[in-house]
Amino acid sequence: MSKYRKALPQLKGGVFLTDGGLETTLVFHEGMELPCFASFPLVTTEAGREKLKSYFMPYLELARRKGVGFILDTPTWRASSDWGEKLGFSRDGLAAANQLSVEFLVDLRDAYAGKIEPIVINGAIGPRGDGYRVDDRMTAAGARRYHAQQMAEFAKSEADMVTAFTLNYVDEAVGIVQAAQDCTMPVVISFTVETDGKLPSGESLRTAIETVDRVTGGYPLYFMINCAHPEHFDNVLEDGAWLGRIRGIRANSSTKSHAELDTATEIDIGDPLNLGARYGALRSKLRNLQVLGGCCGTDHRHLSAISDVCLAA
Repeated sequence: MSKYRKALPQLKGGVFLTDGGLETTLVFHEGMELPCFASFPLVTTEAGREKLKSYFMPYLELARRKGVGFILDTPTWRASSDWGEKLGFSRDGLAAANQLSVEFLVDLRDAYAGKIEPIVINGAIGPRGDGYRVDDRMTAAGARRYHAQQMAEFAKSEADMVTAFTLNYVDEAVGIVQAAQDCTMPVVISFTVETDGKLPSGESLRTAIETVDRVTGGYPLYFMINCAHPEHFDNVLEDGAWLGRIRGIRANSSTKSHAELDTATEIDIGDPLNLGARYGALRSKLRNLQVLGGCCGTDHRHLSAISDVCLAA
């Protein structure tokens, strides 16, 4: 049984940390091969789980030192049917991987009981296609059908909530929210943007958030932005009620475009101190910003800088 699904603690206020760029850390810092940029197969082996545990430990220790809550994300950004098929996972095997991912985090949460409170377990969902490009665009109904399997697995697990990351067009976001409604699962939508602050589909961030809210009756718990540097979107955060719906940021370390990152052969960690300062500046625009994490290129150094600035305010 989930611990917080009926009363998610981040909705009551306070700052929550989360991790950074899992896949970029494993590939560029650890020298691992991750076909399809998928980390979920790691949960199926003891060695893989140990690698994931080693990855999460610095972030959990940071939250312990800072005395704040933590949101633990499953490594399942690629654990949906199309990607699973490419990686040789059957439908049952993919379902098992999603369940094992949650069970792994439950054990990690329990190991920190009394040291970090609260720890929320979040089921991570990614786009059906490439996060940087709008490929084979689905209708909302098609997205609802496609993501239903993974959503149902999280609903059966001890996951407290689900977040869909790196979404790049509105219809897929709507379908994911509807799939969550079908399972009565709390859901967060995280959009990515290009260097002009617009979604890869060309839709504005404001339009995307307001449309999802309108079509789904405001069902998402809140919205986030991920896989973009703050300088790519801070200028589009104009006044409006929609800004209050953004509660989380998981930014990239690099100011490079998605196209540049897609062809990069080396990691660009950017400037952790500058990134921390930019998060601090974002808090003046996003009054409800609570969930602080990173995306591509970031690691515990970036989260340390971010927390130093944001928790001192």
